[in-house]
Amino acid sequence: MSTYTQILYQIVFSTKHRNPCMLKPNRDQLYKYIWGILQNKRCHLYRINGVEDHLHIVTHLHPSVALAGLIKDIKIASSLFIKEQSLFPDFISWQEGYGAFTYSIKERERLINYVKNQEEHHEKSSYKEEFIALLNEHGVAFDEKYLD
Repeated sequence: MSTYTQILYQIVFSTKHRNPCMLKPNRDQLYKYIWGILQNKRCHLYRINGVEDHLHIVTHLHPSVALAGLIKDIKIASSLFIKEQSLFPDFISWQEGYGAFTYSIKERERLINYVKNQEEHHEKSSYKEEFIALLNEHGVAFDEKYLD
């Protein structure tokens, strides 16, 4: 018997102290690098995008991949890549922690479009407002003091 899964994740994390350092001209290089990490882990990337202070990844995880390990690998490898390539001179590191939310496959197109339109979305709301809305939407209990 084979293993069959369909778990659609939206993964969200920020730069340290939400430093707005991920300037648009070099973001695509970062996104391609992260896509490569996901491919190497046999995960399917549906969409990656972000703004100056955070990014969103919409992906399906391969059954052999643990979410926490994947995010750790993405953060470590991409931090080194950013620094080695001098992509974002003011980048220090990624924040500790992350948000990961699951979705029905029926919501895939809506989710992809949401992530695709991050710049437009953030003309109206901040990262913190967006993140709190995601936590509330998914029924995740949180302490606001850990969101700063």
